[in-house]
Amino acid sequence: MKHYDVIIIGAGASGLYCAINAGYRGKSVLVIEHSKRIGRKILMSGGGRCNFTNIHNGPQHFISGNSHFCKSALSRFSVQTFIDQVERHDIAYHEKTLGQLFCDDSSRKILHMLTTEIEWAGVEISTQTSVENIQAIDTQAQVTDSQSPSQIARYKVQTNTASLTASSIVIASGGLSIPNGGASPFAYHIAKQFGLKVTPLSAALVPFTLPPESLKFLKPLSGVSHFVRVTTEDGTVFTEAMLFTHRGLSGPVMLQASSYWKSGEFISINLFPNTDCLTWLKEQREQKSKSEIQSLLGQHLTKRLAQTLLEFWQLQNRDLAALKANQPIGQINNSQLEALAKQLTDWKIQPGGTEGYRTAEVTLGGIDTNEVSSKSFEAKKAAGLFFIGESLDVTGHLGGHNFQWAWASGFCAAGYV
Repeated sequence: MKHYDVIIIGAGASGLYCAINAGYRGKSVLVIEHSKRIGRKILMSGGGRCNFTNIHNGPQHFISGNSHFCKSALSRFSVQTFIDQVERHDIAYHEKTLGQLFCDDSSRKILHMLTTEIEWAGVEISTQTSVENIQAIDTQAQVTDSQSPSQIARYKVQTNTASLTASSIVIASGGLSIPNGGASPFAYHIAKQFGLKVTPLSAALVPFTLPPESLKFLKPLSGVSHFVRVTTEDGTVFTEAMLFTHRGLSGPVMLQASSYWKSGEFISINLFPNTDCLTWLKEQREQKSKSEIQSLLGQHLTKRLAQTLLEFWQLQNRDLAALKANQPIGQINNSQLEALAKQLTDWKIQPGGTEGYRTAEVTLGGIDTNEVSSKSFEAKKAAGLFFIGESLDVTGHLGGHNFQWAWASGFCAAGYV
């Protein structure tokens, strides 16, 4: 029965990075991956260009039942450390909005960097290998004066092809998001097996779907994008692009909001995030009294978007029921103008749900962080068992933060395996 110092289950971002750094410490490391290919979510990320980190990364960009848990790892493994590694491999990159860093070329560059360092670190990888069982081994009978801690077999791992032992097991199998990217509930099953709590799970960074009565009017806007400010019922605010889809609302701002939204809640959309809407409408009425409302609003929203929304709102808002899209703005009284400004800056809409794990970028919730050391990522109830990456109840905002968490958690755990 072959023994390894470390067996890592999951060849995604956190698992590969943990393997590299454990290997460089002289550990014998095996990475087990149930899919044919490693790093599938890395390849899929960022539209194929991998948004590998964010220069503004910090604890404030994460959601967790314990907001302090991520601070230690993020402080010990900086964004610049990973950027330096990317530059050493001559990978060209650029910054997009809000500090997001993307490869100039392809996500394959990041995966190639990781596989190159996997080879340098002497790490073994076994793909198309499923873990059937993990068992703790009684270590008392094994201890001798001549044995180092890494020689002690704490766990037996049964795969579909072999029986193995390891001193440390690292669970890096991710969450439930993007099933065709290799997602599985494996980490949660192992956590429960060893008595660790798992917080409620849900899809996050995911598009909203709309109920039929709203979609009937808004579906024709599919493909239309607009810069907005969105506020969820708990007061969380994001300002980015919104995209209408054939099923609902997407775009970066809606993906962000989805992490804070709960079923049945409304979201508020401000279509004039950088303008005093009421003042602007009054100025238009004074200066262009004969201009149609839809034409004037078209300066901010496009004429098509303005016309569709006005027709939709006529059915929702009785103060706007008499308003016509082609009505001259000079014919609108103050109360109607105020109602229109309110609707444009505080459009409350109730999503029917989300697209679910199929398109979600991450899983909200996970293994309770109170069960795991924030320093080593070792389970408090099971010595030698580690959990990293998306499997934990640590969920980043959109824009490279989840990758930075993967690198940081993988790096920190590697120092203790």
